[in-house]
Amino acid sequence: MNLGKIAFTTLGCKVNLYDTEAMIELFEKEGYTLVDFNEFADIYVINTCTVTNLGDKKSRQMIRRAKTLNPNSIIVATGCYSQVAPEEVSKIEGINIVIGTKNRLEIVETVKKYQEEHKTAVLNTVSDIMKERVFEPLSISKLKDRTRAYLKIQEGCNRFCTYCIIPFARGPVRSRNPEDIINEVEQLAKNGFKEIVLTGIHILSYGLDLKTTNFIDIIKKVHKIDGIERIRFSSIEPLVVTDEFIEEMKKLPKVCDHYHLSLQSGCNKTLERMKRQYTREQYEQAVIKLREAFPNVAITTDMIVGFPGETEEDFIDSYNFAKKIKITKIHAFPYSAKKGTKAALFDNQIPNNIKNIRNKEMINLSNSLNIEFLESMLNKTMLVLFEREKEKGIYEGHTTNYINVTVKSDINIINQILNVKLIDIVKEENMLGVICQ
Repeated sequence: MNLGKIAFTTLGCKVNLYDTEAMIELFEKEGYTLVDFNEFADIYVINTCTVTNLGDKKSRQMIRRAKTLNPNSIIVATGCYSQVAPEEVSKIEGINIVIGTKNRLEIVETVKKYQEEHKTAVLNTVSDIMKERVFEPLSISKLKDRTRAYLKIQEGCNRFCTYCIIPFARGPVRSRNPEDIINEVEQLAKNGFKEIVLTGIHILSYGLDLKTTNFIDIIKKVHKIDGIERIRFSSIEPLVVTDEFIEEMKKLPKVCDHYHLSLQSGCNKTLERMKRQYTREQYEQAVIKLREAFPNVAITTDMIVGFPGETEEDFIDSYNFAKKIKITKIHAFPYSAKKGTKAALFDNQIPNNIKNIRNKEMINLSNSLNIEFLESMLNKTMLVLFEREKEKGIYEGHTTNYINVTVKSDINIINQILNVKLIDIVKEENMLGVICQ
């Protein structure tokens, strides 16, 4: 039975992408037809983001755009922005249903009931996420991406860094049942996926609430599953990179040599005000350990510029640190003051024009460091998992250390892992290769 057309759009992180895929499956199982978000639909679901004020703005724009596509449609906002500001979201013109970061398992029932009762008033189902103690068992059995599958294993964060709203949007740490994780990975492997990306809000907290397992235990279990050739995971912190951690990773060849190692600032004074739990010296030691263990390792990071109180000297300190340790790629962001966080109330907020100048400088540094990294990879032969045909006879994929590689091939090589010699640099993060016979 066709219950109507439904469209989704997702803002923000890979956890949100996973949640969206899981909700799509719930609607399709009930008989709804998925269409592109820019098409006419009976229902539009916007999975919102609130990490920055720009995320809030984009979420509002998507809600308004959906209503112009079909003025009679039902507009559903879910996700982080809905969770932290439900009253604000409820007032956006065109909105019908507001759901936070829980109760997604009941989203189909909520929408169907709203449809059947021909309601027009805004329905706000958001509740106190800080009281949640159980992982909501959203799961995925199929994905549109043919080679890489994201798998959410953890929800929530207990850290409360002074700039971050996410603990208030996602609640305390909740870990997924290990058996559920393994069952989903086994199903994805049967469906032909070769690469798994373990994701979560603060992935290293996995198991804190369960007491009987931890993050490394889960990686080991996933590693044993036939058909899975590569394992990646989302951002980790430098203090986890101990000698023991390195030795465990070296025993697991399916784990890719690409680590997103959280930094945020290369200035210790700024790190302290951010309430990060490490120093730049500890970060540098983590980088050294990873490079000694994995010769081709890529180390990427996030950095915030223009944090409240960041002087020009502090910024230069941070910039020079990233340059010194040769981060492979920096995802740089100007600080965005979020209502509800401690840093939003700090003195010495930095003007936007200064933040933007500093951000541009950090991005330029990132680009030059990335080119330097790619130069070090020239003429090396790497295993590449091919993901798509970019154009006729031109295929794209990624090395284990996450270099995007383009090759020519007369045959379809999607979802194959092949030896490729890296012969040229196209631009940041992109190289040309030739398949080794």
